Amino acid sequence: MKRKLFTVWTFARLNTRRYFRDRTAIFFTVAFPLIFLFVFGGIFGNNSSDVSFKVALLNQSNTQVSKDIAKQLNDGKVLKVNDEVTSLDQAKERMNRGEIDATIILPQSFGDVKQGMQYPSGQATILYSHNSQQAAQTLSAVLSGEFKGINSKLVDTSEPFTVKTEQTNDQSLTAFDYTFSGLLGFAIIGMGIFGPINVFPELKKQGILRRFHTTPLRVWQYFLATMISQAAIGLFSIAVLFLVAMSVFHLKLVGNILELIVYLVLGIITILGIGLALGGWAKNERQAAPLSNIVVFPMMFLSGTFFPRFLMPEWLQNVSAFLPLTPVIDGIRLIATEGKHLVDLLPQLGLIGIWAIIIYIIAFRVFRWE
Repeated sequence: MKRKLFTVWTFARLNTRRYFRDRTAIFFTVAFPLIFLFVFGGIFGNNSSDVSFKVALLNQSNTQVSKDIAKQLNDGKVLKVNDEVTSLDQAKERMNRGEIDATIILPQSFGDVKQGMQYPSGQATILYSHNSQQAAQTLSAVLSGEFKGINSKLVDTSEPFTVKTEQTNDQSLTAFDYTFSGLLGFAIIGMGIFGPINVFPELKKQGILRRFHTTPLRVWQYFLATMISQAAIGLFSIAVLFLVAMSVFHLKLVGNILELIVYLVLGIITILGIGLALGGWAKNERQAAPLSNIVVFPMMFLSGTFFPRFLMPEWLQNVSAFLPLTPVIDGIRLIATEGKHLVDLLPQLGLIGIWAIIIYIIAFRVFRWE
């Protein structure tokens, strides 16, 4: 038994060395997921508090109140005022082209003290296009908040009904947290499925697996060696993704790192079984490529890889919950962003275990040395 395990360890080292000598393999397991990380990080990496709207401000009044409000709007973080727009025609043209979300107009009488009143008054107008209704509602709320502060200084009023906000101590997920967990699933697919699918047919074509078959090497030894090497390579690739996400996009790891590593290894091993089954059965690249696409694309788009599953219809969520990659991504997300422990993930672990048994039974049965 010791000799058999030594054979496994030898092949695991050989596979790992071959990987680090293959620039193409390094690109698709490290650089390619990093490209997606930067793309989706640029889209979802900003906090909701950083969201801003592009507006034009047409201040037609010369009162001090209008000047003060214009200055507050320019200095605020929510609105980005386009100073190049100086007329209503320009504003409408920019809105039609989608260059700005809305136009705020302070009329000529804004801030004047009307006859019989002791304080200035006025009504601002928000112009928006049909496609910017949500932006207009947000701008209306922003301006109402600004005016409320001014009104409280001018008029002493008592409000019988009020609202207050309280922050909870619970960790909440950001859009980038959801996306990053899915990108880890994408990386696991790349190394677990595309790795064996690309390597096995080539080894068969060169006759290397056929020569292995003439030796005492058994299928379980070759599979175990591949599992060890792919787990090590996978953890290396995922570590690079984590370092970049934390340093560039400020990802916060809430959960226990050791539990996350254990869970990642289980996920890599499970998904690797699919690659071993497809690559072990296929005789050449022409058979492997369509099979991999049939298996990979449904998981890639239905398991929460690029967007959360709760955006799907309920019936599709129920179906996608049983895909092999779904419990892997869900578990990674729960540990990394919500601080869950392995004992809290028994449903996900159970589904991963069931899939691992089914997948490896199929992989052993369909594997061909040539």
